[in-house]
Amino acid sequence: MALFLLGGRLLKCRSGAHRAVTVTQPYCSSVASGRQHVNGVNLYYEQTGRGKHAVLLLPGALGSTRTDFGPQMKSLNKERFTVVCFDPRGYGKSRPPARDFPIDFYERDAKDAVDLMKALGFGKFSMLGWSDGGMTALIAAAKNPDLVNKIVAWGSNAYICKQDLELYEAVRDVSRWSAKMRQPMEEVYGAELFAKTWEDWVDGIAKFENRPEGSICMEFLPLVRCPTLIIHGEKDPMVPAFHAHCLLKHIKGSRLHLMPEGKHNLHLRFADEFNKLVEDFLE
Repeated sequence: MALFLLGGRLLKCRSGAHRAVTVTQPYCSSVASGRQHVNGVNLYYEQTGRGKHAVLLLPGALGSTRTDFGPQMKSLNKERFTVVCFDPRGYGKSRPPARDFPIDFYERDAKDAVDLMKALGFGKFSMLGWSDGGMTALIAAAKNPDLVNKIVAWGSNAYICKQDLELYEAVRDVSRWSAKMRQPMEEVYGAELFAKTWEDWVDGIAKFENRPEGSICMEFLPLVRCPTLIIHGEKDPMVPAFHAHCLLKHIKGSRLHLMPEGKHNLHLRFADEFNKLVEDFLE
């Protein structure tokens, strides 16, 4: 859940049958944006930078390019990286379709993410996944070991336990959130659709409690072969630290970096520190 909004003017560049592309300038350097037809849906994406190392940013629950990765799209090194951010199906500007949450929705998002990058012409790439996006990235890497270069995941958990469900239930009713927390999502979805979709997400993720050991992606973790950096904010109110240690234990060769003051949105609140950490790891 992010609180960072993008702004700027839109300049039409070119369009095609399968990809409509524009150039926006909400940052210091230009950002290409468009929609790519992938797996039966039109996925909205933004792209910036001209580096040889391609990096895909995967947002959290209900997240989008508009809400989740402003400081990364703005400040990750444009000479070293080509950065792509997208709205998963049913989120943000990748609507229609309406978002739903079948038991395989993380695997569906993983396939969409990989196929989007392939459609955009990237033969190999790294993935930065926040919260839900981290689980999606891990599944994508496990299923596509030849395509995924490196992974950074934060605010992510590979299984659901009773404590998690209690945390989700406590935030189910968005009318109890502060106006500041609701505003970015309500601007994307409208108040009514945001409230409904968030409740649907809570119900969707609760289904994993019925799987063996509450697994979301536990079975995929041993299959992740690429270098993996797990970042965890020690003040994260949504994801207890034992989840980060679980990822560390089950992903071979992974490393864990703890941010003592970090909360769930550590990449937004401590953007400079986070971006430096990510750039050093990716290189």
